Amino acid sequence: MKPAPFVHHAPRTVEEAVEVLARVGHDGKVLAGGQSLIPILNMRLASPAHLVDVNAVSGLDDLTVTADAVRVGALVRHARLEHDQVVYGASPLLRRVVRHVAHPVIRNRGTTVGSIVHADPAGEMPAVLALTGGVVEVASARGAREIPCHDFFLGPLETALEPDELVVGVRFPLFGATTGTAFAERARRHGDYALAGVAAAVAVEDGVVSSARLSFVSVTDVPGILDVTEACRGQAPGEIDWSACDDLVREHLAPEDDIHATAEYRAMLATQLAHLVLAEAATDAVAAQGDSAA
Repeated sequence: MKPAPFVHHAPRTVEEAVEVLARVGHDGKVLAGGQSLIPILNMRLASPAHLVDVNAVSGLDDLTVTADAVRVGALVRHARLEHDQVVYGASPLLRRVVRHVAHPVIRNRGTTVGSIVHADPAGEMPAVLALTGGVVEVASARGAREIPCHDFFLGPLETALEPDELVVGVRFPLFGATTGTAFAERARRHGDYALAGVAAAVAVEDGVVSSARLSFVSVTDVPGILDVTEACRGQAPGEIDWSACDDLVREHLAPEDDIHATAEYRAMLATQLAHLVLAEAATDAVAAQGDSAA
């Protein structure tokens, strides 16, 4: 199939882009990488009258690392985020996760910001934004605003973004030196949508766990943080029975049946992955502190 007819706009600046969005409102869609949007258009699951192509907009391809965060511009491709050594040094979790996004050919074109704005519960990058407590930077003809991730995701494929707004970037805050991270997912084939995925951030101070948090892929309606600190606080990483977190994990999950797996299987898989990534993140925290001491 082919998309329904639309008017193609190719703004050169953010100001031009938001002016078009203000004018066309609900009839407009933003095109960046297009790896989610184009199939939807081809299947005519959406038929916008206007396509606002931002690929020529200057300044949206910035990828920067500050003392506090990794900022990813709206045109930064997954592959660039994956291979940037400065980003990896500041936030190893981003590379660990983005490598699970679809296939390399998709990562070469798809954008990290586009994946987040798409707000698919099966998307990996929204879960990372949630775990890091990230921020979405938005521009419109009315001005600029920042939306914390916990306010940005409203439901599956639904965000707090207004029709006249353009996401110009997202910020992934950095974890402290005492925090380790890990990510794991399972899919029928590597690159397919995950049956379940889990990211973890565990802080270890003075040899014991001081905090532990999780976020999930494909088993919750919206990405969010599950704090499991009370199940492991004050324990040495090598001595923790991570199954103490199981009840908290199961209460947090909302998996659904589909042609690939039952909700029960997804919940079981996510629970086991939670054990794995919590242990790996705790080990990562201890190793990082050992490296810094050396």
